[in-house]
Amino acid sequence: MPDQQTLRRFVAGDERAVRALYREYEGPVFTVAMSALGERSLAEEAVQETFVKAWRAASRFDPSRSFGPWLYAIARRVAVDIHRRERRHDSGPLDVEVAALPPSFEELWEAWQVRIAIDALPDEERSVLEATYFHEQTHQETAETLGVPVGTVKSRSHRAHRRLAGWLGHIREASA
Repeated sequence: MPDQQTLRRFVAGDERAVRALYREYEGPVFTVAMSALGERSLAEEAVQETFVKAWRAASRFDPSRSFGPWLYAIARRVAVDIHRRERRHDSGPLDVEVAALPPSFEELWEAWQVRIAIDALPDEERSVLEATYFHEQTHQETAETLGVPVGTVKSRSHRAHRRLAGWLGHIREASA
């Protein structure tokens, strides 16, 4: 969470405060946008537009309130606007689309906690998880990609999962 001084500087229009908040909230805002839009390039556009809109509305933000929910509300509105714009420009056949509800604050928090935990893994464990989950590689393919034996991939994967289970146990407890 940003400190009160950063929020006061943000309200005053200080570019350094905007940059600091961008660094802190870029990931969660991207998560909101990606969940709503499902396409990386559109989600990246939504992140940029969210921070521009937030900066323009900074003088109306009350620094005694929580910054995250205010920013996430802007991100959801931006994502909806982008989705509508993209649907309008779609020249394909008309399809009935079901509106996707934006993720709840709890879901965003959980996703961000997982991302932080994955980023905290040692490089060799993180690279195994990223290959298997994000690139959908088998253990064999991961071993070939990383240039290590399959057994090494399996042991790194096991260690990474044990670490993550320990670090993220609070999420399981909170949802029980």
